[in-house]
Amino acid sequence: MGRMKLLSNVINNATNQVEGFCLVKSVQLKVNVKGAEYLDFVLADAEGEVNAKLWDYQPAAHGSYSSGEIIKVRGTINLYRDTEQLKIERIRKLKETDEVELSSVVAEAPVNGEQLFKELYDFADTFADDELRSLTRYLLSTNKARLERYPAAVRLHHAHKGGLMYHTHTMLSVAKKLVEVYSKLDPELSSDLVYAGVILHDIAKTVELDVGPLGLASAYTVEGQLLGHITLGVSMIRTAAIELGISESKAMLLEHILLSHHGVPEFGSPKPPMFPEAEIVSTVDTLDAKLFEMFDALSGVEIGAFTDRLWALDNRQLYRHGLGVIKADEDKKE
Repeated sequence: MGRMKLLSNVINNATNQVEGFCLVKSVQLKVNVKGAEYLDFVLADAEGEVNAKLWDYQPAAHGSYSSGEIIKVRGTINLYRDTEQLKIERIRKLKETDEVELSSVVAEAPVNGEQLFKELYDFADTFADDELRSLTRYLLSTNKARLERYPAAVRLHHAHKGGLMYHTHTMLSVAKKLVEVYSKLDPELSSDLVYAGVILHDIAKTVELDVGPLGLASAYTVEGQLLGHITLGVSMIRTAAIELGISESKAMLLEHILLSHHGVPEFGSPKPPMFPEAEIVSTVDTLDAKLFEMFDALSGVEIGAFTDRLWALDNRQLYRHGLGVIKADEDKKE
C-alpha cells in the first residue's frame, strides 16, 4: 500500500502533528527496555498503512483495542530507520456520532468482488473439459461468500477487500493472452488447465486468512499458520474431486499447479512447475503480485524520484520515469 491519507492530514505544521480516522490492522502489547508497556500498531486507511506506537500505555486511560476496529488518533510523524512512524498522543474508538466515510478508511479493490466472482464462475462454464469445468465451478460456488470479499494477503499485494478476486481476475486476463500466443507454438497446451489453475490457485486463502467483517485480514488462522494455503488448496481439490468423481489423473494436474505456483521452496512451493500450464500459472502469479507492488509504490513518489527500498521487491528502489503520464492524461480526456 502507499502512504496513508492520515499522514497528510496535518493539524500542526510546527510539530508535524496529524489527526484522523483509521483502521487497526494489528495491535500488540509489548514491553520496552525499561519495563514500561506500550501498544505496537499497524494502522491503515484506504490509501496506505503505517507503524504506530502508543508509549506508556495505561488501559484505564487509553482503552483497549483489537484488529478490525476503526479508531481516531492524533499523533506526531517521526522517521525510524528511514521509515515513517506515528507516535500516538491521543486515541479513542469510533463513536456513533462520528461521520466517517467507510470507503476512506477501508481499502477496496477497484472492481466489486461479487461482479468479479460472477465473471469467473461464468467463464469456468465455458471450459470444454467437463471435469475441469465441474471441479472449478464446484470449488467457486462452495466458497462464494468468502471469495467475494476476501483480500489476497494480510499485507503486501492485494491486501484489500475484494483483493483475492481482483488478483485472480487480473491473472486470468493475462493468462488468456499467453495462451493465445503459446497455443500456436504448441497445440497440446491445455487452456482449460491453465484457466482452472489460475482460478483455483489461491482458493484456500479462504481458509488461511483471518478476515473480519470489513473484508481485511488481520492475521492467519491456525490452519493458515500450520499448513498454508498451498497445502490447504491441494486438500480442497482432492476432497472435491472425490466427491464429484473426478479422475485422479486430472485432479493431480491441478494439485501440482497449486503446489508449484510459488515457483521455488523458499517461497513455499515444494515442487517447481513441471509442465507448461503450471509454468504459466506460476509466472503470471509472480508477475501480477510484483507489478501490483510496483504500481502501488510508484504512485506515492514524484516523477524523476525513487521509492524507498522495498522489502517485497528484493529491497529494490524503483524509479518513476513519467513517460506514461501524457498518454494517461490523454486517455482520461477520451
